[in-house]
Amino acid sequence: MFEMKDIIYIIGAGAIGKALAVFLQLKGEEVILIRGTIDGEPAHEENLQVLLPDGTNRSAAIRVDTLSNLNHLDGTVVLTNKSYGNAQLAEKLITKARQRPIILLQNGLSIEQPFLDANYTEIYRCVLFATSQQIDQTTIRFKPVAPSAIGVIKSAGSQLSTIVEQLSSTDFPFRQEPDIQPVIWKKAITNAVFNSVCPLLNVDNGIFQRNEAALTIGHRVIKECTAVANALDVKLRPEDVVASLLLISRLSDGQLISTLQDINNKRQTEIETLNFEIVRLAENLGMVHLIQETRLLGELTRLKSDISRG
Repeated sequence: MFEMKDIIYIIGAGAIGKALAVFLQLKGEEVILIRGTIDGEPAHEENLQVLLPDGTNRSAAIRVDTLSNLNHLDGTVVLTNKSYGNAQLAEKLITKARQRPIILLQNGLSIEQPFLDANYTEIYRCVLFATSQQIDQTTIRFKPVAPSAIGVIKSAGSQLSTIVEQLSSTDFPFRQEPDIQPVIWKKAITNAVFNSVCPLLNVDNGIFQRNEAALTIGHRVIKECTAVANALDVKLRPEDVVASLLLISRLSDGQLISTLQDINNKRQTEIETLNFEIVRLAENLGMVHLIQETRLLGELTRLKSDISRG
């Protein structure tokens, strides 16, 4: 078992990554924010500000770097990049961080598979219960909903408690989760609803608590997706997932879901690891005929994203 360093590398300079970097630096951790898709630029500092729901803000000067400037990542590696980049990132990190703990703060199903295939030694999944929206290049609006769960995907000697303590702060808390798969699935299913319905209606996350017709669509998608989860021996009740959908909708009222933010900014979305990954798993089970609404909403969201990017 390695001795964990104080340094935390956050790969992905989006809204979640920037907010986490600010909170951790203010806590006293050494943080480097890495732009995962850009190489060759010199390291520099960015003065970042995070706006909190109570009207206060947190500010810090964060070191920003690129992977090409770093030979080894001798510390904890946190991924907040878009999950569609994980295959390329697993290849890039194989000589830099394969023996380090990799913590995925990302949405979706099966997103850890490239790191498992490459035989990384310490892999953890985090299920985020927070929303974050970038106002401009240096300003982020952040809203915690509940402590975000971290659990083990692969570990010879789990350092879960150490990782949770290292990443947690008052403004962005984390917790240990001994059985992470049901939590991953529950969040992925709610995200399959949020990340398709909200972009298609061009509305914020609060729509499901405000509009009965939108909630009815959510009910139907959740029923389809929980059937797939249960067939894979991940036991979920549709009513529990609906309750989670409503809780998140209420607590993140006014916030835009990440897929809508991506479409508005003409960026690729993560819909492939949500609706379409559930469809893929259903196909493997011979159940694809049972999740037609989940598939259709995913196809429409992907089409809207493609149109927005020309």
